[in-house]
Amino acid sequence: MEKKDIDWANLPFGYMKTDFSYVCNFKNGAWEEGGLTPDHSIQMSECAGILHYCQEVFEGLKAYTTEQGEIVCFRPDLNAKRMADSAERLCMPAFPEDKFIEAVKMVVKANAAWVPPFGSGATLYVRPFMFATGDVIGVKPADEYQFRILVTPVGPYFKGGDTAVTLGIAEYDRAAPHGTGNIKAGLNYAMSLKPGMEAHAKGYAENLYLDSQSRTYVEETGGANVLFVDAEGTLVVPQSHTDSILPSVTRRSLVVVARDLLGLKVVERPVKWEEVLAGSFIECGLCGTAAVISPVGHIVDDETVVEFPAGAETSGPVMKKLRATLTDIQQCKIEGPEGWVCKIM
Repeated sequence: MEKKDIDWANLPFGYMKTDFSYVCNFKNGAWEEGGLTPDHSIQMSECAGILHYCQEVFEGLKAYTTEQGEIVCFRPDLNAKRMADSAERLCMPAFPEDKFIEAVKMVVKANAAWVPPFGSGATLYVRPFMFATGDVIGVKPADEYQFRILVTPVGPYFKGGDTAVTLGIAEYDRAAPHGTGNIKAGLNYAMSLKPGMEAHAKGYAENLYLDSQSRTYVEETGGANVLFVDAEGTLVVPQSHTDSILPSVTRRSLVVVARDLLGLKVVERPVKWEEVLAGSFIECGLCGTAAVISPVGHIVDDETVVEFPAGAETSGPVMKKLRATLTDIQQCKIEGPEGWVCKIM
């Protein structure tokens, strides 16, 4: 498959129209057949439920070109399940999980020329999303919905390659005005926009959220989960008392990689911010579909600066090994657990 003539090595993490999107509508209590469309625009009523009561959920995954020239994606079944959980929370009809996976395969295959070549450092970002299209003026769920998948080639989420980034402590909680911060399976990203922009204005790559109830425990950043490594080499994965941390596919996969493939000790538990301040961890990383794993060198809380000595400038040894192992699995350079890699073509 001949690839598009693009400067793959210098792609931003942004949107670029490709050849096809996938679209499927929910009407009269059932999902239609669905299929590919070259039309990347959306037309809807001014009274559509998404515009008034924000019934919308989305997912994110990636497609890769392997060294052998095959195109694969990583654990789309988990994205299908998480999207169904999010839809249930917002009283939306779940898109069938098997149909979700087939739709991902269909749209990626149709845009194969846009999947960046192996070794370029770029990937094809796959964004399934669903929103209410039916008219609704009273506060209630809509009766019509549209499921779509757009794809776009992207570069790294954090520029600078393996250079460690700096986080700032968010001054605002991510809870929505009515207390609906994270919805079961997905972040309320709108609530992270203001603190995110303020973090960038201060020169930070991201903001770190503490729990909204007590501001005592580490939760996650605006767009990624957080991982720590202590002096004994243990991977410490923050947990939430209220299930408000996004159940990241990447994080869950890294736990398996660390424990079962690399033989590391892994502890999943609530992590107090005071532990971080006390210097209990020597490495820190951000993980997610977009970031994979990006090293964190410093966290700034007003005038207090926490440095992670084993990863202050670049990835520490544990984060480096975790990233290398996961990306090798995703690109089929090494074999991972059964079912993790989904071959498309």
